[in-house]
Amino acid sequence: MSNPLRAAIPALFALAGAAGLLASKQAPQPKPVVIAYVGGFRGLVKDPDAIAVEKLTHINYAFVDVQHGRAWLTNEATDTINFRKLNSLKTRNPDLKILISIGGWAWSENFSDAVLTEAGRKLFAHTSVDIIRKHKLDGVDIDWEYPGIPGEDGNVYRPEDKQNYTLMFQALRASLDSLEKETGGKYLLTTAVGGGRNFIEHTEMAKAQQYLDYVNIMSYDYKTNPKGISGHHTNLFGSTEDPEEASTHRSIEMFKAAGVPEEKIVMGIAFYGRGWTVGSDTARGLNRQATGGARGGGYSYIKDSLPAKGFERHWDKRAKAPYLWHPGQRIFISYDDEESVKEKCHYVNKHKLGGVMFWEYSSDPKGYLLDAIDKNL
Repeated sequence: MSNPLRAAIPALFALAGAAGLLASKQAPQPKPVVIAYVGGFRGLVKDPDAIAVEKLTHINYAFVDVQHGRAWLTNEATDTINFRKLNSLKTRNPDLKILISIGGWAWSENFSDAVLTEAGRKLFAHTSVDIIRKHKLDGVDIDWEYPGIPGEDGNVYRPEDKQNYTLMFQALRASLDSLEKETGGKYLLTTAVGGGRNFIEHTEMAKAQQYLDYVNIMSYDYKTNPKGISGHHTNLFGSTEDPEEASTHRSIEMFKAAGVPEEKIVMGIAFYGRGWTVGSDTARGLNRQATGGARGGGYSYIKDSLPAKGFERHWDKRAKAPYLWHPGQRIFISYDDEESVKEKCHYVNKHKLGGVMFWEYSSDPKGYLLDAIDKNL
């Protein structure tokens, strides 16, 4: 006599398999984001209609200032025009999200004071969201450089920034949630973060990420000192035996260890180069004592102009990064190009990260690197 339960097992497996297939069709893996920082701090955005929004998911408008404890449009006349023109780009990409990015290197001096108290945090959050409401934008990005540690000369920072950084996001999320109830829309909250351990040690990323949609790692500017050691400034991996050498991979691993989920991590790509003059022509200038800075420039300029001026391109297999070397002038330039962008996009896909962001759109007006992102991500 047959066992009814045993007979039913294949049907149960088939049903479970069908349910799993249906669930996978209903919940596809989110596509990686492509976030462009677009600068409005210079005034009017140059030729906004030329922005290839079909290849972007988000534009972070840089920057909004912090003044008198408030999110502040220092250049309101041009900012207002820029918001209107950027919003008009949604006719070409209805899914495009436009966020205000508050702070940046030059406008982070007042964050610490603004979010020091609960009342201050509520005011800052309220005024940030007021800008979103008024200009029909899609969210807030915070670029505080940096909580708890020095940034630009004169920036205010204090030990309490570590906790207040988290509480600031809590207040912002609450204000954005209120706006969602008011309008029925969905509003994003993201942040740009420094790529070093120092940033992690002075924040509570495991707590802060609970309020955030994305954590944009500024995985560039690893080398900036014109009188320091030359080297890669936006390398995917380390180029030396030093386990503490800064790299994109190391930054990502540190933020994961600090409690940020992979799917919220967004990798930074540099659309510009950094250069040094060096005292020695050994190793083609890589990891050598610098005697001063040299112009790097945006990628369109690097690609189109520098080879004709005597610069030779080389590839660091270990770092997965290119560099230029001028043997006569002993100038070393670190940058991202199409090959390194391809490697970074493959890394994002392999590790199921949130996506990529880049600074800054106008540095590559011919779109060489955005095309590489679009092709490989």
